[in-house]
Amino acid sequence: MSGFVEKPEPVEVPGLVHIHTGKVRDLYRNEAGDLVMVASDRLSAYDWVLPTEIPDKGRVLTQLSLWWFEKLIDLVPNHVISTDLPAGAPADWAGRTLICRSLRMVPVECVARGYLTGSGLAEYKESRTVCGLALPEGLMDGSELPGPIFTPATKAAVGDHDENVPYEEAARQVGAETAALLRRTTLDVYGRARDIARDRGIILADTKFEFGFDGERLVIADEVLTPDSSRFWPVAGWEPGHPQPSYDKQYVRDWLTSSASGWDRGSEQPPPPLPQEIVDATRAKYVEAYELLTGLSWR
Repeated sequence: MSGFVEKPEPVEVPGLVHIHTGKVRDLYRNEAGDLVMVASDRLSAYDWVLPTEIPDKGRVLTQLSLWWFEKLIDLVPNHVISTDLPAGAPADWAGRTLICRSLRMVPVECVARGYLTGSGLAEYKESRTVCGLALPEGLMDGSELPGPIFTPATKAAVGDHDENVPYEEAARQVGAETAALLRRTTLDVYGRARDIARDRGIILADTKFEFGFDGERLVIADEVLTPDSSRFWPVAGWEPGHPQPSYDKQYVRDWLTSSASGWDRGSEQPPPPLPQEIVDATRAKYVEAYELLTGLSWR
């Protein structure tokens, strides 16, 4: 089993129609037909949306995405119209809400990898490939790849895994011209972000983007280059051959799979609430990533 341990009820706001409750974001549509995207403090791990929230997480994701959108605007436009709070919305939505263009979304996740880890490492161990792309012998967990690669994935419903697919399958789904545009844009954005992050002492190991079309124009959407959508590693601690320390929810994963949690990942039981020290440590990692990347102090 997987999914929500406790699925939240949508907030009712005059003039907004609730569309979807995702792992982290709640989507509404306003009377003008624009999307209202609210980033919650929810956190998912091992295909479960956990019952314990991480304070400030939604604001960190939103504010970091906005910072990156500005850095990328010359490469690709984004979907943000406004950060104004909708009339009648809860005060708690401030700083975590975006008014966005409604796009024709591309039905693939666009993943860029510069280092070998995660699902890419698992495939490499079996076939020396990632999404069908041949890689040289001798790479290890955390190895830098000869060059960044584009490895698309199909989007999954809440509680399911995204599935890596070969480029040819993505091209079959969206068309050759669109697939080529997605690959080029994904790698351009990754290259820009990788260099910015490295200048700040962070390795951008891999990341995923979502794109949509506004008419004929490709637009980047959702969140970008956050600890939820990316693997960030400290440059100073990088050492291939084992899992790297990261700026994300690794504290949560480690606790859930430890004897301290009492949870059997292979069972059908949902994971338990997180202890306060794990919540605090995870929040600190999200805030640290924000501060290192932006150079700003979290308020």
